[in-house]
Amino acid sequence: LMANLERNNKILFDLVRQPGNNVCADCGAPDPDWASYTLGIFVCLNCSGIHRNLPAVSRVKSIQHGEHYSIHKVIGGLVYVFIFRVLKDQWIRAKYERREFTGESNHQQVYCSDLFEVTLWKKSKDNKQFFKRRFLLSRKDFTLRYFIKGDSKVPKTVISMKDLNAVFQPEKISHAHGLQISYLHGEQMRNLFVYHEDGYVIVSLFSAIRATRLAYLQKKHPALHVDDLLPQITWQCLKEGYMEKTGPTQREPFKKRWFTLCSVNRKLIYYKTPLDAVELGAVFIGTENHEYSVSESTSKGMRGGRWQCGIRLQTPARQFVFKCEQEQDQREWLEAFRKIIAQPMTSEDYASKTLFIHTFIPDMQLFGFGIKALTFLLFTVL
Repeated sequence: LMANLERNNKILFDLVRQPGNNVCADCGAPDPDWASYTLGIFVCLNCSGIHRNLPAVSRVKSIQHGEHYSIHKVIGGLVYVFIFRVLKDQWIRAKYERREFTGESNHQQVYCSDLFEVTLWKKSKDNKQFFKRRFLLSRKDFTLRYFIKGDSKVPKTVISMKDLNAVFQPEKISHAHGLQISYLHGEQMRNLFVYHEDGYVIVSLFSAIRATRLAYLQKKHPALHVDDLLPQITWQCLKEGYMEKTGPTQREPFKKRWFTLCSVNRKLIYYKTPLDAVELGAVFIGTENHEYSVSESTSKGMRGGRWQCGIRLQTPARQFVFKCEQEQDQREWLEAFRKIIAQPMTSEDYASKTLFIHTFIPDMQLFGFGIKALTFLLFTVL
């Protein structure tokens, strides 16, 4: 019996070292130390917890404790690494419980249909209360509509897929199924904060938004391969968090603001709080060839501000100064800024010259810049 156990363990560890098996079958984490002996896959500790909630389809055991296995040889495959628990949970349930990817069920039709309708809890624009709102996603005209009343025929807002993004924000929204939907309204970024009590429903909406965004991008860029479009469907912020900022003369008092930095649209956007519906302003981040740079700064000669870890962002029109609470925050922001500055600008970046104008006009108006500064900006940009 001992000899058989040793032989089985050797086979098991040889299998888990093979390419494709050496990462979690569900999230891609390296060196999985659990196995589903009913499905014939290796999974990480986190994913094994979800598998334990699916006893009808998956039974898991640790491969580190010398347990006896009758395990099938596993075929490795590339998987998408999900960050959030609700996505990982629904991904595993879709694979093994609902069997969405085998052609045996109609679940995929839910989020691949032309119309997707759902009622969500949406945060009020003016306070922290959430109210039920009906949402309608249409692949026919590439829009997302939401309605104040369930039976209303006139939407409160019609959002184009052109600049829409959706990302899970459970900590920010204080709900495990919290989703942030962002879009451009004119030249301002708007945010909707929503959730649904059922993880399957909110992930289905997220999948439907991604499917609709992909269809929109394929129509807009018919010559591009789907692999080139995938990073543009939805995206995570490169960095977000609180910093203190001052005005253009650098003599104004520092104010604490919530910042988000995105590499897709090359914009640093700031709000008063993380759950603000409308931005306060934005800064477009170009390349070093366009006179953009970032560096550490000292607090010498600057008024106010509780934090001391400074950042100096140089743009063609003005210099921005920010302060971070911790050195770790400062390093992360500097790294994120440098990553975008080093990133070559695309043809769409060059075509969006209005973004450059939008970058600085709000701050000029806010702090009283004169017509000479605005004239300089327009000639610099155009």
